[in-house]
Formats: sequence, structure tokens, C-alpha cells
Amino acid sequence: MSRVINPDSVGKERTRLTKSIVLCIRELAKQTQVTPEAKDLASFIALALQAISEGIEVSVIAWEKRDYWVKADKFRMEWMWAGQLADKMKAAVLGDDWATIAMLMPQIASKFGKIVVSDNHRLGKPWTGAYTLLALHRKLQ
Repeated sequence: MSRVINPDSVGKERTRLTKSIVLCIRELAKQTQVTPEAKDLASFIALALQAISEGIEVSVIAWEKRDYWVKADKFRMEWMWAGQLADKMKAAVLGDDWATIAMLMPQIASKFGKIVVSDNHRLGKPWTGAYTLLALHRKLQ
């Protein structure tokens, strides 16, 4: 029996989400007013950071099975900020606190400084409808 290879691994999802966040930060920087698209952009950043944070533990499990404890702990510490900033972003977006969002954007952008997204990307607009999804997510909790 051959190995089963999952083409949609957590690492690839994390890479896609980080590139999408960089794209959202670029688009949000162009906004001059609070529009529905600006709310979608900020909401997508919050949801994407939360998804990254939730995927960290899945990535680390494989290393821990092989007794790479130091590598696993280092990886957890490198991405610990994602969950914290996701919570702050969610609270700011749902509370319509754009001053806090403006303060969080440089922090988030600095974490993704090395990520390059070309102008000819194939990501589309993944933030479309994210504000509705975030509001719905809050009601479910």
C-alpha cells in the first residue's frame, strides 16, 4: 500500500493565509474611509490569524512524535503572537474600534515583512464576506 499524501497540508494553508494577509494589509492601507470592504479586510485578517494559530499545534505534532521537542517548542513560540493578535483584531473589528485596528496593522505587517506577494498573484479576493463570517462566528460562541 502506498503513502497517502495530503496536498492541502497545514503548512501550505499557512503559507496561503500569510500571503492573503499581506495582500489584505496592502489593500487596507489604500482605504481612506471605513467602507464595507475595509471591514471585510480587517475581519479576514482576524480570521486568518486565528486559522494560523489553530494550525500551529497540528504542525508541531509530527515533530513531537519524532522527539523534536526543542524544534516544536521553538515553532510554537515563533507563532504565539498570531492567536493574541487575532483576538485583539476580532475585538476591535466587532467593536468598530478603528483606532485599535490602525495600531495593530503595523504589528501584523512587521511579522510578515519577509513575505513577498507578486502583483500577478492568483489569490483573488479572499476577504469578500469576511465581516459577515466574523459576526456569525461571534454569535456561535
